[in-house]
Amino acid sequence: MGGQACVFYGAAEFSRDTDFAIATDPQNMGRIDTALAELKATVIAVPPFSRDHLQRGHAIHFRCHHPEAAGLRVDIMSRMRGVAPFPELWQRRTTLNGAEGTIYELMALSDLVLAKKTQRDKDWPMIRRLIEADHAACEGEPVLEQSRFWLRECRTPELLIDLVRQFPEVAKDLAAGVRPLLWAALDGDVTTIEAALAEEEWMERVADRIYWNPLRRELEQMRHASRPN
Repeated sequence: MGGQACVFYGAAEFSRDTDFAIATDPQNMGRIDTALAELKATVIAVPPFSRDHLQRGHAIHFRCHHPEAAGLRVDIMSRMRGVAPFPELWQRRTTLNGAEGTIYELMALSDLVLAKKTQRDKDWPMIRRLIEADHAACEGEPVLEQSRFWLRECRTPELLIDLVRQFPEVAKDLAAGVRPLLWAALDGDVTTIEAALAEEEWMERVADRIYWNPLRRELEQMRHASRPN
């Protein structure tokens, strides 16, 4: 997940770290311990690496010291706001086979977009680029679910107007109960679309702050407890 997954999906961004969503069952936690040991990775901030912290929604931050990955930061999460539990994410994952034989398991694009709806400024342009890249990469007629995904998540006014013209009945269905701003797209009203997109973003940012507030308080308590007396 994160910036490296965005690169695979065709929305390149500069990223200084690699983010992973993981299962937290005991067997998989053992695999993670082995992988982190091979990378000579150490925790660089609170909280410490534990199943409990991951299940509560915290991210665990590591710095790698293996010569072939020296300085690389690795962030690990298991639970994210607005995103399905890990077993569902794993079922929907995208699997890519690299030319060198490496298998890459990516969070599905629809789940990645949800995970990017945060209070961070850099995530919102990335959502826009992800949808634009997916639309541009589509060859032939998209399946119904793909068109619904674009209409639910597209953040480019001009592309939204094109999409509702291409899929008017799907757009009307979603506008009636899921995304009212599609009515403005059906009218071709760019100004209203832009205002509605800004409101959508603001509401998600507020929801993300509310979600993280208790977790941040926990982190502050951990930092305070870790300081020398």
